[in-house]
Amino acid sequence: MTLVGTGSDRGQTLPIYIWLTGILLFAAFAFFAFAQAASARNGAQSAADAAALAAAQDTRDELMDRLAGAVGEDDDWLDWLDGRLEADGAGAEGAAQQLAAQNDASLLGVEFARRNGFPGYRADIRTNYTVGHSIIPGTEGRHANAHAIAVIQPRCDFDPAADPQKPLELDCDGEIVNIDPGDFNPDDLPDASVLFSVHLAE
Repeated sequence: MTLVGTGSDRGQTLPIYIWLTGILLFAAFAFFAFAQAASARNGAQSAADAAALAAAQDTRDELMDRLAGAVGEDDDWLDWLDGRLEADGAGAEGAAQQLAAQNDASLLGVEFARRNGFPGYRADIRTNYTVGHSIIPGTEGRHANAHAIAVIQPRCDFDPAADPQKPLELDCDGEIVNIDPGDFNPDDLPDASVLFSVHLAE
């Protein structure tokens, strides 16, 4: 009778254990690398969203200033309410740059854009941080890029045949706003968010 030694079995299974452990370690490192890349992409997109929204919100504030100055002074003031007139967006880039920096990113550019008929801004950013070291070569020097578009959408409905020199009632998504051009105080205007919404374009 021939007996097979247990030492021989151990010798045969040890390489398999080492091989399996190596595969598991590689898979873990690969998963970590993809997680790093996904985190960088998410951070970049958040920074781009914030920058685009900041640009649009700054221009909305300018739009409100233009509207306040036009009521009772210009007969075209209703055009500011429905988006037919646009602010020049002088502070849009500065606002976008500030929000990009707050999200640890650099603004590559911001430009006027129109989506679904609404005016807005596209912001392009690059993260200041890199993906980081991983098993994938080159990731330690790779930055994440992203872009986003935010638009300014009028929220108020009114009679298109309204006389710009007479009192007007606005229905702003269910909130009623009354404006009397003959007895107008800019402080009577509601918050900008009542008249115009700012949101990311799909």
